[in-house]
Formats: sequence, C-alpha cells, structure tokens
Amino acid sequence: MCGFVGILQQPIENKKEVINEITRMTESLIHRGPDDNGVWCDEHRCIGFGHRRLAVLDLSEAGHQPMFSIQKRYVIVYNGEIYNFYTLRKELEAKNNISWRGHSDTEVLLAAIEEWGFEQTLSKLVGMFAFALWDSKKQILYLARDRMGEKPLYYGINNKILFFGSELKAFQGHSQWQGKICQFFTQRHTF
Repeated sequence: MCGFVGILQQPIENKKEVINEITRMTESLIHRGPDDNGVWCDEHRCIGFGHRRLAVLDLSEAGHQPMFSIQKRYVIVYNGEIYNFYTLRKELEAKNNISWRGHSDTEVLLAAIEEWGFEQTLSKLVGMFAFALWDSKKQILYLARDRMGEKPLYYGINNKILFFGSELKAFQGHSQWQGKICQFFTQRHTF
C-alpha cells in the first residue's frame, strides 16, 4: 500500500508555501507508506504531488515517487500493483531499447504511457491501482483507478483548488481546505 495527494490550483505565487502544504498533506499518509516520501511542485503549471511509499516490488531509490517518465513529459504518483507489468515491460523492450532505472511497475506504467498513450495503456493494465498523472506537454491532469475501484481515489474542489488523493483526511492538511460538500456540478470552475 502507498498513498498520494495532489492539488491543482490558480497560479502559484509561492512555491515554498505550496510545497509545505503538500508536505503536510503527505505526512498524514505515513501509515500508508513508511519507507519513503516525496513532494513535487510545478509553480508555472499550478500543480503539486505528494507521495508516501511502501516499497514492495523495487526496494531501491529507483522506485521513488513522484516519478518522471524517461522523456520527462509525465510525472506520476501511484498506488497499487499492476499484475501484468512484467509482460508489458517485455512488450515495451521488444519495440524500444529502454534503459530502465529500476524494477518497479510505476516505471513500466510511465514507459507504457509514453509509448502507447494514456487510454491505450489503461486498456492494457491488469491490476489494482490509482494514480495521478501530469502531462507537462499538454498540461493535462489525469486521475485514474482500476476498473473495480479497489484502490481509493478521492477528489473534490474546495476554494478553487482541486484536491485529489488516496484518503480524504489528507486534504485537511491544506490550509485552504474546508470540510464541506462541493457544488462542482452546479458551479463553473476554471483553472
């Protein structure tokens, strides 16, 4: 089990403040991942991720998250297990000469998205997972989870900030969070 959090908001004025907010949110998930943690923020694109890691498949630093794709186009925070990641890895290796950094299914997931795109990769995945993926080229945030919803993924808009993550309680670590039902479908929101 791992845990992740993230925010998408209006232009970020103070990157250090945003990193502190995401760090507080991430710390509330220590029970989901005591082995490692990481925070990433792109103040130019108004996005930030936090991750708590429980190292299972790849115990090395190569499994650290948030993780960037080889081409640096994508950054991901991920929770779960892709059961067919070894098969996908072999399929990717047959097409490309990939210099893998480690042995994690997260790295394979990123390489698959770079090779086949988001939707085609999702259709190939077998497992239990939830993740947030930022496409820096298209400036699109993708939130996805397995077909059965086995791994949790919560999201909501509060004070013009999109919050997402593995547990609702993590949102309370952000100073702008207000614990109320959002009116997403009755209000128009732009970022």
